[in-house]
Amino acid sequence: MRIIKTALLSYGMSGKIFHAPFIAANAGFKLCGSWERSNKNIQNDYPEVTSYPTLEAILADEAIELVIVNTPNDSHYEYAAKVLEAGKHAVVEKAFTTTVAQGEALKKLAQQKGKMLSVYQNRRFDSDCRTVRRVITENLLGDIVEAEFHYDRYKPVIGPKLHKETPNAGAGLLMDLGPHLIDEALLIFGMPQALFADIRTTRPFSKVDDWFDIQLYYPEIRVRLKAGNIVREPIPANVVHGLKGSFIKTRGDVQEADLLAGKKPGGDQWGTEPTSEQGLLHTEKDGKEIRETIPSDRGNYGDYYAGIYAAIAEGKPVPVTADEGINIIRVIEAAIKSSQERKVVELLLA
Repeated sequence: MRIIKTALLSYGMSGKIFHAPFIAANAGFKLCGSWERSNKNIQNDYPEVTSYPTLEAILADEAIELVIVNTPNDSHYEYAAKVLEAGKHAVVEKAFTTTVAQGEALKKLAQQKGKMLSVYQNRRFDSDCRTVRRVITENLLGDIVEAEFHYDRYKPVIGPKLHKETPNAGAGLLMDLGPHLIDEALLIFGMPQALFADIRTTRPFSKVDDWFDIQLYYPEIRVRLKAGNIVREPIPANVVHGLKGSFIKTRGDVQEADLLAGKKPGGDQWGTEPTSEQGLLHTEKDGKEIRETIPSDRGNYGDYYAGIYAAIAEGKPVPVTADEGINIIRVIEAAIKSSQERKVVELLLA
């Protein structure tokens, strides 16, 4: 079996929770270490790996084939370009880049170098996203009329992560949580024809956006994407209405909480939501009205890395393409323009 030696560019929460456990759990990968600038933590969890003092040390290590660019958003383009130039495959955290032009440049560079380039959109592999997709794909609601996806939190104070709270090209809630919601919408419904957006700052002393409401316009469907940091009592995060019925589902995926609690991924129960988080399906089936909860699909971020292994080792399609990451940024750019100009913005694909 081919072993893909892999390094991270950061070992904060992203590296510790979302990447390292799934790389270490997959027999096709070997976690070699992480770039750690000041705090040296990765060897506490993985004693056999290396704490690299610089990015250049990782790029100079010829044994490393894959590098995970999980640094702040405004550094993604610079670091991913260096990784690809060094002849290594790259997984880039969301948001892929801060501009469409940067994303297109990385895509072109990866093609020139013959290297795999993928965007880490882990929320595709949450149980709630998978369950919503199944309900729609199985036509349990009939023709869809509207959908609403939320990512609500209660964080009224300014967070300690300065790269998210200090004005820069990658800061703010739209660049932080927006890629999750936009990716879910595009994955299910494709690119919209147009959008209208309202982007606000609601917390005292905040210097970046921390609330947004985006309306995506499709020929027969409307999709609303909403997130905010001042929501103490959230409503269901997934609401879909069709001609036959409705589906309502919380954002109930357990993986992040389990990982933060120190649990290791794997086993038949990994990513299984409690029955209390099951979605409510109210629809018609075989001419009869039904109103019942339905089992949630299992979440598993490890499926993303299984797809990355298949892409590198077997030449199969990547689980999330550069084009998909670029389209998310295309929507974000249009949303910013819409909010600034207070008008509907058409989305034209290149």
